[in-house]
Amino acid sequence: MAAGTLYTYPENFRAYKVIAAANYSGFDLTVDANFQYGTTNKTSEFMSKFPLGKVPALESSNGVCLNESNAIASFVANEKLTGSTPEERAQVMQWMNFADAEILPGVCTWVFPCMGFMQYNKSNTEKAKEDICCAMKVLDDKLAGQTYLTGDHVTLADLSVATNLLLAYEWVMDPAFRAPFPNTNRWFEKVVNEPEVKKALPEFKLCEKMAQFDAKKFAAAAKSGTEKKGGEKKEKPQPAKEPKAKAQPAPAAEQPAEPKKAKSPFEAFPQSETFILDEWKKVYSNEETVEVAMPWFWKNFDAEKYSLWYGEYQHDDTLSPTDFMNVNLISGMLQRLDGLRKYGFGVSLYFSSPKKTIKAVYFARGPELPFTLSEDLNIDAASYKWRKLDFHGESDRKIITEYFTWEGEYDGLTMYEGKVFK
Repeated sequence: MAAGTLYTYPENFRAYKVIAAANYSGFDLTVDANFQYGTTNKTSEFMSKFPLGKVPALESSNGVCLNESNAIASFVANEKLTGSTPEERAQVMQWMNFADAEILPGVCTWVFPCMGFMQYNKSNTEKAKEDICCAMKVLDDKLAGQTYLTGDHVTLADLSVATNLLLAYEWVMDPAFRAPFPNTNRWFEKVVNEPEVKKALPEFKLCEKMAQFDAKKFAAAAKSGTEKKGGEKKEKPQPAKEPKAKAQPAPAAEQPAEPKKAKSPFEAFPQSETFILDEWKKVYSNEETVEVAMPWFWKNFDAEKYSLWYGEYQHDDTLSPTDFMNVNLISGMLQRLDGLRKYGFGVSLYFSSPKKTIKAVYFARGPELPFTLSEDLNIDAASYKWRKLDFHGESDRKIITEYFTWEGEYDGLTMYEGKVFK
């Protein structure tokens, strides 16, 4: 019987598919219980076999040494898991690549800040949610008429995709988020509850409440990491740069006249001296929205130099039955608002039930509806009915809060997804 030793640390999700594959194939896999990450993988003995010092790593009984979880999983698997024909093997490999390229980056970006492993960035998290939503939709369509991703039994395709989704299902994909993907949810629960897979995984429960970034947990983890490294990180001295030679101007007669840049219509309105738009965008992107960003907004917003607007989409009957396509409608509008980027900010939300609709809150420099100041800005905005919001009015402040925090009652509507323009 084929045998080998797997080097990894506890609950390394990259190792789960390897252990599960060995359980299916009968490969005699021993997980080294004495392995200590940061110590064992830095020894000369380990580095002589695995020069990158990365785990999971496998040393087989006949001396084969492998890094990279996909390669190891393929090595310990049998033909039933990898595919028995070139077509089957290619399909399995396609989904393994899909798991690493389309799922894993988004899962790490969204989940790691919640676990305290990484600093939170709002725009990156929103992009990660979008990417995961797209991947889930692809899976849901694929699994609409079949039990597994390839063939009629579990393969490395299923093991790779399911284990890369595990942290998302456990930490952030709450019932509301995963509701639009019933086929994917059914498949995931079936795969992770297969006896061979269940033995490879730690105890976990499906997420009931979406986890949020914990600044205290992150700070504690960062402090611990600094202490382990022995104090502050020293800056590496940079070599002195040689001064650049000044470019000689061309003779006056040869210098072409610079074309005048078109003046933005927003420049006609005075700039606020107290509300710095870039500072707001920085706070909103990098800080906790409810506890930090919104108090900053209420304290600093200049209602005399900026105006707030609430928009309701007027063509709900034309929206697609597919929710994801309607979210793309928002993305298309945002791509055509570059002329507003230096002067405004907004949030658009798509609601999936009890009716499908899109609503938005924007603010911009000046007292006028920003989209009417330029034909380019009004291409999509013309499909909305806009009204000016009262910054000091209680009901309008509630709307602003709900849309900027992505949390609220929304007059009984269920939010599916949103986009931020900044």
